[in-house]
Amino acid sequence: MACNISAGRLEGCKDSVGGLNAIYFINYGAPEGFAVTDETITGVTATTPSAFKYDLKGTSTFDQSLTSSRDNGTTFAEQTLTVSLKKQDATTHKEVKLLAYGRPHIIIEDNNGLLWVMGEEFGVEMNATTSTGASLGDKSGYELVFAGMEKGLAKSYVGVLATDFAITVGA
Repeated sequence: MACNISAGRLEGCKDSVGGLNAIYFINYGAPEGFAVTDETITGVTATTPSAFKYDLKGTSTFDQSLTSSRDNGTTFAEQTLTVSLKKQDATTHKEVKLLAYGRPHIIIEDNNGLLWVMGEEFGVEMNATTSTGASLGDKSGYELVFAGMEKGLAKSYVGVLATDFAITVGA
């Protein structure tokens, strides 16, 4: 593998925004694999796995940290997705428990319309907190924190979600 830098980058236009629009959970191993071309995921190699869509609004974030060690000769990425869900209910309690038991892959849709695959190879782990505030105006809901370690940063997904996955949207 060549380790030489292969491209430059110009200062971009100020036409992007922060924030997350939605996330799609895919059970670990449900796609037999992701089709990868030049560090971009173009689809899945299985026949139409299920994806479960969660709409997001507000304070959810996706962060990545790429770490290299000259001493060890290693490079890896730590991926962290923090999701804030409003309102508690029995169905979400059950799904949060199942997310904690599993190690899903997650496709993250940002507010620029870009898709990123978190936990592509190894899946992710989740910690959850449910809380109800003291005052009537305080949040009653969930704080889910997903953490993954991968060989590199999350790849861009350029496939067609509606074609590649059987998407289930909540009520």
